[in-house]
Amino acid sequence: MKTALFFLTLFFFNYSNSQTIGLETFASGFTSPVEISNAGDSRLFVVEKGGKIKILNSNKTTNASPFLDISTLVSTGSEQGLLGLAFHPNYASNGLFFVNYTNLSGNTVIAKYTVDSGNPNIANTSSGSILLTIAQPFTNHNGGTLKFGPDGFLYIGMGDGGSGGDPGNRAQNSNELLGKMLRIDVNTGSLYGIPNNNPYVGIAGADEIWAIGLRNPWKFSFDKIKNNLWIADVGQNNIEEINVVSTAEAGLNYGWRCYEGNTAFNTTGCPTQASMKFPLAVINHSSGACSVTGGYIYNGISYPNFKELYFFTDYCNPRIGMMSSTGTIIYSQTFSGNNFSTFGEDTNGELYIAAINNGTIFKINDTSLGINKPEKSQFIVYPNPTKSEIIIQKSNKNYPTEVRLFDLNGKMLLQQITIDKPTTIIKTTHLSNGFYILTIKNDHGQLSTHRLIIE
Repeated sequence: MKTALFFLTLFFFNYSNSQTIGLETFASGFTSPVEISNAGDSRLFVVEKGGKIKILNSNKTTNASPFLDISTLVSTGSEQGLLGLAFHPNYASNGLFFVNYTNLSGNTVIAKYTVDSGNPNIANTSSGSILLTIAQPFTNHNGGTLKFGPDGFLYIGMGDGGSGGDPGNRAQNSNELLGKMLRIDVNTGSLYGIPNNNPYVGIAGADEIWAIGLRNPWKFSFDKIKNNLWIADVGQNNIEEINVVSTAEAGLNYGWRCYEGNTAFNTTGCPTQASMKFPLAVINHSSGACSVTGGYIYNGISYPNFKELYFFTDYCNPRIGMMSSTGTIIYSQTFSGNNFSTFGEDTNGELYIAAINNGTIFKINDTSLGINKPEKSQFIVYPNPTKSEIIIQKSNKNYPTEVRLFDLNGKMLLQQITIDKPTTIIKTTHLSNGFYILTIKNDHGQLSTHRLIIE
């Protein structure tokens, strides 16, 4: 047992502190992908800026027919386009989904659609219903992301209206919807309802507002375990910022145009500094950054080193950051040739990232877990990940004589002795989903170690 505990300690010490992010090409051929969503099943829905949503299947194939094509409704200049997609929490039963796009007049539109009643891979284009239209004075800083929160309400990230420096002071104006995080109830009202605890209900200010003082929250997401809201807000001249708050914290002021990140920008007529919500982390443009793209907290099971880390990147600096809940950041290597535009999360919590310039969707993995690959190991272990059993097969003249399985705390869960058997089968149906360490001893007493994922 001490040997196993020593190995586990050494394994995680060596790898949890290293830059281990790898990118696996999952699919290509997309045109300006800006969002990746899932509908609670094995499919990924890839949003293209030009107005199409395409279905990417788990076998890496893309359906020939788009799920939705509203290209004729969408303006695509500058930062405009079809920018956001969110499936209703009850999509499996009601078939509702919501999109965020800039219309031919350049204004933001939040619209509702339904899936085709006879074909789950095609939307009913004629079902479109506009819930909200927000006038945009410029072509940049449109925001774009839509997400349903853990409270069941739809959150909408709105940029400050564009140009530079928020010339209309819109982000600090509680009567305007620009420069805000909005929150609406899509299950009530003729178009939508207002949650009773939105901060400006019953007082001066727009009822749809959840938070103010944002410059361009291009990407935000919710931690599905802790329910925190993570907002990556694109900076002006010098600083990108990442904010995290509880969804119970309504009415916050994130500071723009008064502050860029945690640095004063234009404080004329601003409320006190103490009234502002400052970011968990800032990234200075001296690092090569220019436009932060927020991602997700990792809640998958394939890569335990990633657990509870927040993933983000930058349009101008194609490396991926992993940030802890305290704001500590570790960066990957640089993935040259990519302008990353969005992350995506599948129904199992595994993460993807898209490059807008080359139309490629990558799956994010942990390269540190590539220990004892089959071609270098004494034994082949398959399938991995597994659901019900694993098969251990010799790959050279050595036979497995002892198999042990450990959890991440070093507790031995299984020990099996085998004698002169080229193939050994281990049942795993009694084990919980997660990550395990498998050790195999051969007939010469040599030990090999494998990672094992149980789904």
